[in-house]
Amino acid sequence: MRRQRIAIDMDDVMAITSEKFLKNINRLFNKNLSESDFKGKYWLDLINQDELAECMKLVHEEGYFLDFPVMPNAVEVIKDLHQNYDVFVVSAATEFPNSLKEKMIWLGEHFPFISWKNTVFCGDKSIITADFLIDDHPKNLKTFKGKALMFDAIHNQMVSDYQRVHSWNEIATILL
Repeated sequence: MRRQRIAIDMDDVMAITSEKFLKNINRLFNKNLSESDFKGKYWLDLINQDELAECMKLVHEEGYFLDFPVMPNAVEVIKDLHQNYDVFVVSAATEFPNSLKEKMIWLGEHFPFISWKNTVFCGDKSIITADFLIDDHPKNLKTFKGKALMFDAIHNQMVSDYQRVHSWNEIATILL
């Protein structure tokens, strides 16, 4: 019998990435925004399109994806999931070519139990077939055919179309 498959996004699901983006906004534009400022808002409610574009340039710089902290309890819970499911890391990394190698290095450092064979870098996650998808972006969950779990993040506070999870411990309660 086939084990169920879980596809897990990296940015703002396994890795804390919005924090760095927010620090860059504050540094570049002399703002003092915090995550709590985004409750009930979108990025563009608090920064303008030009500021967002300027911050996106940094995402293309070499080394940007190497130093993200790991989400609390992600390693332990994903290790437990790995024992009970076929776990795949799925990242829309091809948008940022430098991220491909850097994300593999990051995964090897923090999640060495996940094989390179279970890592999928793509541009469009609609190609992914799994029983569960844990992701922070509604655009990825929208086309998913299995059970979608939206990981809570700064940029998805206004979305209510999916089952929201706030932590890896909550995911453990649902899937283990």
